[in-house]
Amino acid sequence: QVQLVESGGGLVQPGGSLTLSCAVSGDILSLKMSGWYRQTPGKQREMVAVTVPGGSTMFAESVKGRFTVSRDNAKNTQSLQMMALQMNSLKPEDTAVYYCYAETWGSTTYWGQGTQVTVSS
Repeated sequence: QVQLVESGGGLVQPGGSLTLSCAVSGDILSLKMSGWYRQTPGKQREMVAVTVPGGSTMFAESVKGRFTVSRDNAKNTQSLQMMALQMNSLKPEDTAVYYCYAETWGSTTYWGQGTQVTVSS
């Protein structure tokens, strides 16, 4: 079992920055990939950034050059992993509920509870 808990959402002005955090706990060693998705009302959940086996990260075209992902290795243990999504140069169209995500080698997916990000003046 894996649990994901996000934090860090909120209201930010266009052009601003925000960092989302995700605490991933449980059977960390079973995980194949992890990352971030987002969803707006009436639309399907879309991939924002996903780190695949080997360590490379794929980003959606709409966020390339503005968003980065990182892991706080100083806090990581065999049962806890901290991930972050750093969002810069935010635009109103980045407004969404953001979810952290993890998938095991057995193709089981886990989702966080979601955190609202609103970009507005």
